[in-house]
This record gives sequence, C-alpha cells and structure tokens, in this order.
Amino acid sequence: QLVESGGGLVQPGGSLRLSCIGSGIRLDDYAIGWIRQAPGKEREGIACITLSGDSTYYSQTVQGRSSISRDNAKNTVYLQMDFLKPADTGTYYCATTPLFQFGRCPAFLDPAKFENLGQGTQVTVSR
Repeated sequence: QLVESGGGLVQPGGSLRLSCIGSGIRLDDYAIGWIRQAPGKEREGIACITLSGDSTYYSQTVQGRSSISRDNAKNTVYLQMDFLKPADTGTYYCATTPLFQFGRCPAFLDPAKFENLGQGTQVTVSR
C-alpha cells in the first residue's frame, strides 16, 4: 500500500512537501502520480513521474508551483508544492499506474487511470 504524509495547515503563499512511501510495494516498478480531491469536487490528477524518473508531468493548476521527484533507494516519491493557494485545499493521494502502462504516465493525468491510492493526506491553505 501507499502511505502519504506531509499535509497540514499552511498560509497562502506557503510551501509543503508531501511524501509517498511504499509499504509492501516497490514504487520503482511504476510511474507514480499525485491526485487531489477538493471538497465537493472530483478527483484531479496533478502530477506524475515516470518509472525512470526522466519525465515529469503537471496539471495546469499546479504547473510552475510544484515539483515531483522520486528516491527509489527510499522507496519514496515526493511532491514539493510552493506558493500555495486556498484553491489547493484538499486531500492529496499518491497512486501507481497499472503495470501495463510500462512506467509511463497516463494522458492528461486522468485520475481514473491510476490505482492503489493511499489513505491521503489533508492540505488546508488558509489564513
């Protein structure tokens, strides 16, 4: 399973680094994505890193403010988020891609194309 951490309450303009650790699963077998769900809204894929780590992808809503990275030795994927906005409030999940994707990220970061979501970590951006 995947275990997310690093969420919390942060003021607008602040930063957070979310972590995703594999427990009983090797993250370096998959491309890994981050998905968020704001209150009352559908899930949104916001970032993905390929199995090789050579390519990263971001949604337009976080492009330029976020950075996804992986440390395979620690079986961990990170999401650094800067210049946070109230619209970034939500529950953040990490997830794997299916093995048949061969380590590639899904087109348009479609959240339906991810699997093995963790329990999530809550991010609240507010004064």
